Amino acid sequence: MSESSGGATLRRSPLHGRHTALGAKMADFGGWAMPIEYPGGGVVREHTAVRESVGLFDVSHLGKAVVRGPGAAELVNASLTNDLRRIGPGKAQYTLCCDDATGGVVDDLIAYYLTDDEVFLIPNAANSAEVVRRLAAAAPEDVEVRDLHEEHGVLAVQGPRSDDVLQALGLPNAATGLAYMAFEAATWQGKPVIVCRTGYTGERGYELVPRWTDAPALWDAVLAAGELHGIRPCGLGARDTLRTEMGYPLHGQDLSPEITPVQARCGWAVGWKKDAFWGRDVLMAEREAGARRLLWGLEGLERAIPRPHMTVTARGGAGVGEVTSGTFSPTRKVGIALALLDRVVAEGDEVVVDVRGREAAFRVVKPPFVTPATTIS
Repeated sequence: MSESSGGATLRRSPLHGRHTALGAKMADFGGWAMPIEYPGGGVVREHTAVRESVGLFDVSHLGKAVVRGPGAAELVNASLTNDLRRIGPGKAQYTLCCDDATGGVVDDLIAYYLTDDEVFLIPNAANSAEVVRRLAAAAPEDVEVRDLHEEHGVLAVQGPRSDDVLQALGLPNAATGLAYMAFEAATWQGKPVIVCRTGYTGERGYELVPRWTDAPALWDAVLAAGELHGIRPCGLGARDTLRTEMGYPLHGQDLSPEITPVQARCGWAVGWKKDAFWGRDVLMAEREAGARRLLWGLEGLERAIPRPHMTVTARGGAGVGEVTSGTFSPTRKVGIALALLDRVVAEGDEVVVDVRGREAAFRVVKPPFVTPATTIS
């Protein structure tokens, strides 16, 4: 499904009708018409619901792909940065697709290890086709790499009351038995759904992956099951403020083909002891030499809301970097940001951000900016 916006054709989620019926503010996100916020409180209220109770997000715009065939897991492991040998079937893993020549991040994604011969991938919407293309080019003849983008929806149930919602929905085994970054194949009203203990908010939560055509009924059921627990439908505006409070990177801003995992402090998602992955040689060299810039958090010392690409300077006036992500923290009630800063900058330093022509003071910190209400472990 698609619609036109400013001359561009936008793809539609299977839940598009649900969002418009609720009066959601829609916008272009990665080539998809997606809800940014809903009436009745907007981003702040939706954000607070996730921190204090539970929220429901439609993230069906995310890519879906499968690598299937003899040695599929080996192909993924030799291509993407993280080491699948650290986990096993039934577990998921955050990983990166890097450019072999530059080490820059083509995309960050989640790999779901089904079996040695089948790995399910969820990349970002705008980069899904490129990740599939690169893996397909590297695959032997008997390994299939297939784009499943519009075969599955993705619903994220996030917040301290998310277990209660899944239990009310009739998925008690998933709610009580899944460890963080684990998943299981389940059924809901006889329909298949993958239940994943994953999310992008920092709170305890789940991502549900139904068939595309089953997503609307499941959306309705989740909202009904969560009514007693204060559930709210949440747009991508709240998703952005929540992830920024946790210091989680967003591809295209904090990660990109021009920003490496070393610079973005995502080295923990790299299997440095592996013999092969795309970008290994250049990333090993950068790690050994030390990156020329690093991703830091910035915490406002006065009223100001930082935004991407705003210039960061030292107190003496020398430029030291720029903001990659910035917002107002609904939890902390201050402006916060992620910024790529020169190595001369250290934790605790005070810097200045040019906020629309006004110099605003910020302190350099290590994210997260908040402590989640519930543990994700």
